[in-house]
Amino acid sequence: MSAFKQTYRCAHCDFILPKWQGSCPQCREWNCIELIQASPTASLTRSKTAPAELKTLAQISATPKPRFLSNFNEWDRVLGGGIVPGSLIILTGDPGIGKSTLLLQIAQQLSSNQTVVYFSTEESAEQIKLRSTRLAKQQDQKLLFSDIGCLETIVSTIEKYKPDIAILDSIQNCYSSEQPQSSGSVSQIREAAHLLMRVAKEKNIAIIITAHVTKEGQIAGPKTLEHVVDAVFYLQSEDSWQTRILRSVKNRFGPVNEIGFFEMAAHGLVEVPDINQKLLAELSLAPGSVLISTIEGSRPLILELQALTIPTKFGLPQRIITGVDHKRVILIAAILEKYLHVKLSAQDIFFKVSGGFKLSDSSVDLGIALALLSSYFQKALSEKSIALGELSLTGQIKPIGQINAYLSDTERFGIQNFFVAQNQKLNLRGPHTVTHMSSVYELLNLFKTD
Repeated sequence: MSAFKQTYRCAHCDFILPKWQGSCPQCREWNCIELIQASPTASLTRSKTAPAELKTLAQISATPKPRFLSNFNEWDRVLGGGIVPGSLIILTGDPGIGKSTLLLQIAQQLSSNQTVVYFSTEESAEQIKLRSTRLAKQQDQKLLFSDIGCLETIVSTIEKYKPDIAILDSIQNCYSSEQPQSSGSVSQIREAAHLLMRVAKEKNIAIIITAHVTKEGQIAGPKTLEHVVDAVFYLQSEDSWQTRILRSVKNRFGPVNEIGFFEMAAHGLVEVPDINQKLLAELSLAPGSVLISTIEGSRPLILELQALTIPTKFGLPQRIITGVDHKRVILIAAILEKYLHVKLSAQDIFFKVSGGFKLSDSSVDLGIALALLSSYFQKALSEKSIALGELSLTGQIKPIGQINAYLSDTERFGIQNFFVAQNQKLNLRGPHTVTHMSSVYELLNLFKTD
């Protein structure tokens, strides 16, 4: 008689338990333990199979295949130069952000040279037709649609038609008839991911799937989903503008943290190839405003830091900070108060980064310090100025690495004044003025009144 072993799994964190209990001991979630289908123990069911054939790297034939280009330069660049045949890709983002719109536009572009099959488990074929009409795209015979949601039917359709690219929108709404759980459950998503991965690799078909996100902004479902796929991309937006940011967080065939910019228009998503020009279009430097540069992926971004300091009218000063870690701003304010005796602890501090970006690079320390001092003394810095440097707890200004990559786009916008660390070496062309500073004591010289 075969011995059967029952195990249980947490639906949130995939933690394995030997028996059922009310809450998961790892993630502390309640009522999330599910039974894994009982199976014979491995020691009793293991059978001898033929060993695998091993090869050296020299014996493995690898013929490079061209990537599929969509003619959306922002999309192709974030993917590392186009879609790799046989890859499995996830596109995720908040509801209504434009995932389906972007994929439909990409599918229309790709179908001019490749065969594309689009499976929509969220919308009917009629709804996709209306969306395509709104986007004013031509109906291409190489782009085929289906609104079927059964995973086995989707896989058999892909195997029959053998398209170059298959799009599934979305993986949470498709279901496997072999799984008793409802669609969107951990077991259903895990089964769908492994089955689609096998089809992509064995048939050399590129598959793009969309995924939902949780309220924390992470991909909904098991963490296994992100490990199985070849690339993970997030489509993000900011409340203050209509620009969408396509961000790479995992890419086996290209750079990680690369970003692309699109703008939502009446006829779909439009590329924004020169984001710096858009960011600086309405720039008007005033007290508390400082320009900095940061690297996102492979491109430098010129951003404006805005600070506002006013004497507090309450017992506890307010600290309202967005776009950068609030602890970093508070730390820099403490450094300035310690060495420059500027009473920022008695000031309400309001701080933000233009464009809704979030910064984590220490190279913006000098810019944060100058923005705080500029608002405190109510004196603006000279026009066309940019600040880059790191502050130490001892008040020293330290140079940053690869600063010339940060400043590679500044000359195009006429930026001529640079505030950097003492030993910072710059490779600049054209007329410019470089102010080297070794400590925060020298910052006061910029705000002295005549």
